[in-house]
Amino acid sequence: MLHRPQLRVPPALLRRWPHLPGFLPDYTLLPGQAAPGETTLGEGAGRFAEGPWAAPAFGGAQRPVALVFPGLPPHRETPPAAPLAAILGVEDPAPLAAALPRTRFACPFTGRPLTPAEGVALLALWRGRAAENIRVNFLLHMQAWKRRDIAHVFGTPDGHPPFAETAAEAMRPGAVVAAWAARLTPAEEALAARQGTEIWRVEDGFLRSVGLGVNFAPAASLAVDPLGIHYDPARPSALERILSGTDFDVPLLARAAALRAAITARNITKYNVAGHAAPLPPSPGRPRILVVGQVEDDASIRLGAAEVRTNLGLLAAVRAAHPGAFIAFKPHPDVETGYRRGHVPDREARRFADTVTRAPIGGLFAQVGALHSITSLAGFEALLRGLSVTCWGRPFYAGWGLTTDMAPPPRRGRALSLDALVAGCLILYPRYHDPVTQLPCTPEIVLERLADPAAWPALPPGRRAYLLWWKLQGRLLKLARQTGLWRR
Repeated sequence: MLHRPQLRVPPALLRRWPHLPGFLPDYTLLPGQAAPGETTLGEGAGRFAEGPWAAPAFGGAQRPVALVFPGLPPHRETPPAAPLAAILGVEDPAPLAAALPRTRFACPFTGRPLTPAEGVALLALWRGRAAENIRVNFLLHMQAWKRRDIAHVFGTPDGHPPFAETAAEAMRPGAVVAAWAARLTPAEEALAARQGTEIWRVEDGFLRSVGLGVNFAPAASLAVDPLGIHYDPARPSALERILSGTDFDVPLLARAAALRAAITARNITKYNVAGHAAPLPPSPGRPRILVVGQVEDDASIRLGAAEVRTNLGLLAAVRAAHPGAFIAFKPHPDVETGYRRGHVPDREARRFADTVTRAPIGGLFAQVGALHSITSLAGFEALLRGLSVTCWGRPFYAGWGLTTDMAPPPRRGRALSLDALVAGCLILYPRYHDPVTQLPCTPEIVLERLADPAAWPALPPGRRAYLLWWKLQGRLLKLARQTGLWRR
């Protein structure tokens, strides 16, 4: 075994940047004070600096992606600096060219070494995100329990944009306001138009979390849309523009295919609720259809539904269209908590469905051949797994030639491959945020975090205590619905 040179690392620096070993894979990093003859990282031959590769700070979170080590031997093969400068938007590549031979790159999320191309791509993502965040003047309609995480997502070197308590406070001439889309009212949108305020609508992304938002699980991805929002087919959105106008090149499609393969192999869904999916009853010779319920007052239903607008109405429509099929109905997990509208008593559901299941949806996809929904994200997740999908509303994934559309959306019609749809919806459109480092990241990093629920930070003690009461109250509301004491 070859002896690797050693570098001492101040423990405080290693705690601040635990990915430091990734910059120096040929060295052994030892925490503590240097003994005689040893080199301490940051001093003498162990000196380093970010140089022209400085990474932006997002609130209190900052980690380098590239470090220049003047005292280390240069790389034997150094890539040309000009393409890297173009990716970073740097006009003069000379400083990069001077620093590149002694620059090392490392992943701030996994701690593994990165190639220059990988490191520069991440740095470009961060710089672009930082430039966007600096433009935001106010954050509006962000629920109190979300604010800590929203502050990280929209972090700037000086902290984060202030949270406005009212629309009147935020809607100023020339301001940019990032607002939770479902909470914006038509009157507030009209006020923004009169004031000349730019609205960026914010919503949960499509790979969200480990756990339900209704149970205060923070989101690891957000849609931030300056045009509209993906679940409102009445107006164009940034996602629609991406899907209708992007030239999806071979590397991007290959990345989308790999992402899709990882999602299906790990059985990742939006919420990743733990639990085992028991086998559905056998149905020899009958087509098997999964009908997914939704929150009936959710914005995607209010804006994206057509004639079928309720869970019971969806079940009736599917049974009428497929009288001989085996139909399994899965209520929405947020509705099951008792807090959201859309409860269908099992007795009513079984008028049209052969069975009602509350199993995690990830375990149900392999047991059916088709899925029907109004606008549910489950339809997109089913497409990733090769299922036939029928849309009774106008979700973001309808109208691209991959679904059977009972109410075709306006303006669409371009035929996309599945990987082009994945590239637009999961790579180009959302923002991703690492729950461990609180830094912007890629969907691939979020997939790694979703595969390891222990990596997610625990809820604060106060929120955990409140969650116990929240769940108990939800069970009482659900019981009231089931007994007919309360209907919602």
